[in-house]
Amino acid sequence: MPLVAASKKPSQFDPKTFLSTIDGGRKIAAFPKKQPIFVQGDTSDAVFYIQKGKVKLSVVSTNGKEATIGILNEGDFFGEGCLTGQSFRLCSATAMSDCSVMRIDKKSMMAVLHREHAFSDMFVAYLLTRNIRYEEDLVDQLFNSSEKSLARILLLLAHFRKEDAPEVVIQETLAEMIGTTRSRVSFFMNRFRKLGFIDYHTGDELQVHSSLLNIVLHD
Repeated sequence: MPLVAASKKPSQFDPKTFLSTIDGGRKIAAFPKKQPIFVQGDTSDAVFYIQKGKVKLSVVSTNGKEATIGILNEGDFFGEGCLTGQSFRLCSATAMSDCSVMRIDKKSMMAVLHREHAFSDMFVAYLLTRNIRYEEDLVDQLFNSSEKSLARILLLLAHFRKEDAPEVVIQETLAEMIGTTRSRVSFFMNRFRKLGFIDYHTGDELQVHSSLLNIVLHD
């Protein structure tokens, strides 16, 4: 009987392994709180993935006014504009807490997107989800009250997942995100605390309870 060579089973690609290991084109760096990861106008040549921490995206106008356009958490990507031919960063990315961030250069990112369907499916699903969130943010600013907008932002920052257990979030840039004054934010935050929706803690940290959803759902 002729001998038949056993076929070697190809190793399965694991997106989680790819996003947690250092290899050609991938580096991991630590950024302390408030340290820039990149700034507006920098060369756009890599995509970033947050392994740990929170990152703020912001833009500065020609007259020096700064606006926060997003706050990202563990498991989020940013800087993907380089994949569409963007030569320079249109916004700045700054660590809101101590962060661990993976940098994937453009060439490596393009290669894995074309080669590995599991990764490209995950990446596209992430971009679509984030785009929907940005559209909801825009509708929220256009049609909802400042109080309801603040409640929604706090729930998003706390990674609200319909549990009663509170999550720790950082109170920063809330006025910029909902387009109101800091005094109005302070007024609503005090009201939420009196109603038991949030709890203040030391420093800039606070806890957000799932009961705050009542504000968002109330007409």
